[in-house]
Amino acid sequence: MISGPSSDKVHSCFVPLIENGDRVMGSSRRILGTLGLLSCLTLSVNPQTAGAAAPAPKELPRIPFTQRYQSVQHGGLVRASNSGISCRKEQAPQAEPCAEVKKGAAGVNSDFEMFYSEVDKDPDTYNSTRAELKVPQGAKVSYARLYWGGNLRVGEQKPPEDDGRVLVAEPGGAYKEVLADTVMGHRTDAGSDAYQASADVTPLVRKGGAGMWTVAQLNIAMGHSEVGAWGGWTLVVAYEHPQEPVRRISLWDGFESLAARAGDGTVEIEGLDAPAGSAGRIGVVGYDGDRGTLGDSLTVTADSGRRVSLSDGENPFNDVMNSTITEFGDQSFVRQPEHVNNLGYDADVFDLSPALSDGARSLNFRFTGESQGHFLGVLFVQTDARR
Repeated sequence: MISGPSSDKVHSCFVPLIENGDRVMGSSRRILGTLGLLSCLTLSVNPQTAGAAAPAPKELPRIPFTQRYQSVQHGGLVRASNSGISCRKEQAPQAEPCAEVKKGAAGVNSDFEMFYSEVDKDPDTYNSTRAELKVPQGAKVSYARLYWGGNLRVGEQKPPEDDGRVLVAEPGGAYKEVLADTVMGHRTDAGSDAYQASADVTPLVRKGGAGMWTVAQLNIAMGHSEVGAWGGWTLVVAYEHPQEPVRRISLWDGFESLAARAGDGTVEIEGLDAPAGSAGRIGVVGYDGDRGTLGDSLTVTADSGRRVSLSDGENPFNDVMNSTITEFGDQSFVRQPEHVNNLGYDADVFDLSPALSDGARSLNFRFTGESQGHFLGVLFVQTDARR
């Protein structure tokens, strides 16, 4: 098994929005900033009292996508994810009823009063949600990282010093405070105050295992504004299992803004050594992608020249960032709540196999922004490898 940093080359190059000093030109509906996230890797899972103040992590306005973890081993990648906020009341005349939007109708967060989801019945927490982590029986967790983030400025303004702290409960367990352990992306502008943070939670996930994981106290704002509220969390887990194929599993993170008229973003990976006919999957976490607002896409090109548009029944090729949490177009794991339209939070897994039909030494992922723009935070890839 090869794990941790390797000699594989990883390139990332995002074309940000056109900048003039500290101002960023965006769409007429919202002003998008270029956010950044995450560098140094340390461990910070600290059980503390819920009222304890979290130390403020360092911040940078932009950090390009870089590889966080990679390994070649018998095993794979799984994830659990949910949005921390949803609609409560329609605010725009053209808005679909909130109840229908939760079931999957088109709708954007700026058309609603947004309010926290709450599943734990604990009066000392807010915006608690759950999601199932499906680690296979008999597997060993190799690495686990929790990502969270959202918009701090909506009808209220949340204190940015609380960005780097969430509460996490393993299946059947009590809340533990998890603190961000990296440089955190945080960028404010005239319309929003957005961030993303993350932490290595490998020991916690090794202990907690498969089942329903709960995350609470996401520092995201509620209310109504022209920009809208959004936010959520995703737990990405690499595991080893002796009965599964040999796979290359890789995790990248950053936080970049994409807008339709400001260019595209690409992430290129090399050294895959995927044989012809390989199976694979790619997971993407994005913020503020609107269901029914078109123009955003994700394509992948192999070194063979084969170019594939990544989409499925729930994520059209021109609206892949459409506020869904799916795997190959299905609701593949249990969530509480389990909204279809998550109003600005995406955590989708796509089938990468068509791009690997001729094999691949490298893959180039290309993202385009929707007409209103969106943010990209996490990218994880699993491909078959030669034995």
